[in-house]
Amino acid sequence: MHADAPRLVDLSHRVRDGMPVYPGDPEVSIGPALTVDADGVDVAGIRMGSHTGTHVDAPSHTVVGGRTMADVGLDELVGDAIVLRVPGLADGEVYGWDRLEARGPLPERLPSIVLIDTGWARWFDDERRTRHPALAAGAAEELLRRGMRVLGVDTLSPDPTAGGGAAFPVHEAVLGSGRLIVENVTNLDAVPDRVRVGFFPLRLAGDGAPVRAVAFLD
Repeated sequence: MHADAPRLVDLSHRVRDGMPVYPGDPEVSIGPALTVDADGVDVAGIRMGSHTGTHVDAPSHTVVGGRTMADVGLDELVGDAIVLRVPGLADGEVYGWDRLEARGPLPERLPSIVLIDTGWARWFDDERRTRHPALAAGAAEELLRRGMRVLGVDTLSPDPTAGGGAAFPVHEAVLGSGRLIVENVTNLDAVPDRVRVGFFPLRLAGDGAPVRAVAFLD
């Protein structure tokens, strides 16, 4: 690496055979399709859903007629971000604006990318991942009012997962306004509160796509 190049922090979970997925989503299957011994080349066969691992939700994920990934430009997914630290949350707790401002008032104008660090990424491989805390819809609406265009969370969803149901109020607020959600972000404890990030999705045209999420440190 060039001496002046930024240091990179990977914010994405590794995609692997049998990895955890959102309840009801397609399981991840990765195995040999061709081998060097038999075919002269090594090629893996991959089966997974569009919302596998660290991924971006396009508006069409929950909004009929909403933008698909074909309508999302890379420039929307790269930029300055603020990381909001919300530690000590209980299983299933719904946290609101007071929690987001626990370390002090947030600026009236936020960067376009807001990342929420609950510390829950450490439970990604544990059943507890489904009991993650969730963002209050009113807090999501205030983040949007202050300029957020991409919401990134270190949980399966910014809405509750445990218990099922079809209510997705944060998705409705964010995706319903044409903005984007990135789920299952990890390693946020390794980056500062203000950081430049990039989410680089597979070039799928549908409702979402796995991303390689990267933070750029000076």
